[in-house]
Amino acid sequence: MRLDKWLWVARFFKTRSLASAAVEGGKVRLNGLAVKPAREVKLGDELQIRAGEQVWTVVVEGLHEQRRPAPEARLLYRETPESRQERKRQAELRRLSPVPGADHKGRPTKRDRRQLNVFRGG
Repeated sequence: MRLDKWLWVARFFKTRSLASAAVEGGKVRLNGLAVKPAREVKLGDELQIRAGEQVWTVVVEGLHEQRRPAPEARLLYRETPESRQERKRQAELRRLSPVPGADHKGRPTKRDRRQLNVFRGG
């Protein structure tokens, strides 16, 4: 099975084209190597997948030709214990120290702009 199709079927990416773009962009590694989207995936292969801020290290446990519901898709892979611990640690860090400006939505108001200008020394 093609790598990009497996990533889509296993629900790591919403569309197959997003999975393909991630593989081409170097966000997915197969057994530690950067590969192309058409690379064949076999049982037992290890994948390092970066989607946004999330990083998974999984072992391929199954192959399926069609996209199935999420509970069935989770049966296609097994996440390594180290990966699970690292994702939990990263989630805790994000929870404790949110990204500056994450609470602001859209463009700054006139008042916000004035405060920015004062802060920047203008």
